[in-house]
Amino acid sequence: MMTAYDKVKAARAKGRPTGMDYISNIFSDFIEMHGDRRFGDDKAVVAGIASLNNMPVTVIALEKGHDTKEKIYRNFGSAHPEGYRKALRQMKLAEKFKRPVICFVDTAGAFCGIAAEERGQGQAIAENLMEMMTLKVPIISVFIGEGGSGGALALAVADEVWMLENSIYSVISPEGCASILWKDSSKVKEACEYLKLTAEDLYNLNVIEKVIPESGNFHKTYFELKHLLFNKMSENKKLDPETLVKQRYSRFRKIGSYSNTI
Repeated sequence: MMTAYDKVKAARAKGRPTGMDYISNIFSDFIEMHGDRRFGDDKAVVAGIASLNNMPVTVIALEKGHDTKEKIYRNFGSAHPEGYRKALRQMKLAEKFKRPVICFVDTAGAFCGIAAEERGQGQAIAENLMEMMTLKVPIISVFIGEGGSGGALALAVADEVWMLENSIYSVISPEGCASILWKDSSKVKEACEYLKLTAEDLYNLNVIEKVIPESGNFHKTYFELKHLLFNKMSENKKLDPETLVKQRYSRFRKIGSYSNTI
């Protein structure tokens, strides 16, 4: 049985499919859109229009890249403010044209460089959280690898959040947690267990709605995920916008609730 630390290593494994792999294997007729109309185009965020079994959808993915050259080009999947603003621009266009939104999350976290902070990294993430909560079209977010802190949450305010079996979702990296709590980076395995960052942990805590099994054959995973996404989006498209937004709000209000028993 895999430990939480094993899951972290699997989520970061070399050769694991990235956002672009999911887009090319699940959707057809993908047309990428660029830029945030404020500063520039962030290569860590891929966004555009596609077809899901002939259903028009907006697709957004945090993209890490595969080889060293591509990872540098994609900034290792760590988005700048313009990346989150590009994503939000596409979401608002999706709302205008009544297209469902599908997000693929795979990032260690938002980029924390000085330039990103100067251009309003925190505000960009906060704006996404606020706008996604009231977006009047269906949203599904799928965690395909790492889900690090606010950088992941900025694309995860959705009607449902799904995780692949060996993906992770955490408020902080295990290394960062170990350094803060124990002042000892060698405690990373203990941090993985305490953070409850695995798909199974988060499903049991009602933070996510679905765990997607991994068989090692990702072509099978693509096929199953395509089927699940189409069925769920077809179902959610039938809801009126007010009901959709109300259900999304209720979903997040329930997270972290508990009761005392005597």
